[in-house]
Amino acid sequence: MRRPTLLFLTFAISVPLNAQSSSNPRELTFQISASSPWTDTGLSLQTGDIITIAAVSASSVSSDSAAKRCYPAGQGGGSANNAGLPVPEAGAGALIAKLQADAAPILVGARNELHIDKPSHLFLGMNITSSSPATCQGGFEVKVQTAGSASEATNPSSTQQTSRGSQLKSQLANAAQVFMSGQFGISKPAPNSENATSASGTEATAPVLHTSEALLDAGLRKQLDSLPRRVNDQFNNLGDMVNFVIVGSQKDVQSALAAADWHVADTTNTRAVINAAIQTYDSKDYLAMPMSTLFLFGRKQDFGYEMAEPIAMVASRHHFRIWKAAFTWSGQEVWVGAGTHDIGFANDKRNNSVTHKIDPSVDGERDNIGASLQKSNKAKMFSYYLPPNPVQDAKNATGDGYHSDGRLLVIFLQ
Repeated sequence: MRRPTLLFLTFAISVPLNAQSSSNPRELTFQISASSPWTDTGLSLQTGDIITIAAVSASSVSSDSAAKRCYPAGQGGGSANNAGLPVPEAGAGALIAKLQADAAPILVGARNELHIDKPSHLFLGMNITSSSPATCQGGFEVKVQTAGSASEATNPSSTQQTSRGSQLKSQLANAAQVFMSGQFGISKPAPNSENATSASGTEATAPVLHTSEALLDAGLRKQLDSLPRRVNDQFNNLGDMVNFVIVGSQKDVQSALAAADWHVADTTNTRAVINAAIQTYDSKDYLAMPMSTLFLFGRKQDFGYEMAEPIAMVASRHHFRIWKAAFTWSGQEVWVGAGTHDIGFANDKRNNSVTHKIDPSVDGERDNIGASLQKSNKAKMFSYYLPPNPVQDAKNATGDGYHSDGRLLVIFLQ
């Protein structure tokens, strides 16, 4: 059993639940497309929360296309022909949501405000079915703004004391439930657990990236062809695939990732507990859960980065490791990365201890990394590149399978 997870859970549960926090709303952006029915936003919501969801069409459709652009409000409204859709009374292709993996979907449309009456977890999707091709093309850019209950605005002094505690309590319960499910097989895992994919009937939706079709420089292609395809653990077991490359100086890479809301992972368990304690008592959220050491080019990662909801990142987080390559391109440093999305806990098939389980569709995390830099305007160009002998079906070092189209995402910073 890995001590870091148990240590963090034990410590976090002991945190006072009456710590104050700001009730200021925050806004997150998601890319929703017809390639997958549901996208897990990672947002755990509490009773009394108010969320505002607004969506616009995210991509254009060529004038010679027979299909129409997808609109959040849907096409044609509800009709008898929509009987097989998730929300029959809504137009085909409309933006819809559900508040648990197994909950009935509801219409969101171009804009909607939801009042949460019980602990929930937000999923977004399009009003289509896998058996029926979409009648429109493109996707949506969806902004989700979260805020506390309406009573907080009129009586903040009475609610700020409890809002933080309620949030921590719910997130810790969610993380603990996922942990118990992965370790002991207890039923009803939380939405971010290893069963999240099957529960929602889908894998994560790949973000919409604006990539270049121009051929990469021949010298750079040659260097990319020479890269190892996979990383390994300390026992030389092959694991995660190399799935992205960033071209830019270390300073620019660190600045760009910080702007895109990526957090540098703690490197030791002791530092993790200390940082968690300091940030909790400063009314902040601990977002730097340690990650294991993996190797590329015969050495451990230079940096590890992660992105997740506070506390719940014990169970679910977006994360990657990067290594500085031995070569440069046009005078710029080149960083080689391996990114995966932790979606819960499972048994480590090497020693039967508990470990994180990854989303088997690793291309989603590759594109999520690119989308975060695209959103922060820190990259000037993205390009996909398919190297020789690409990794398309494999298992990581813990024995979990994953699949990919084998392409590298090459990111050129501003």
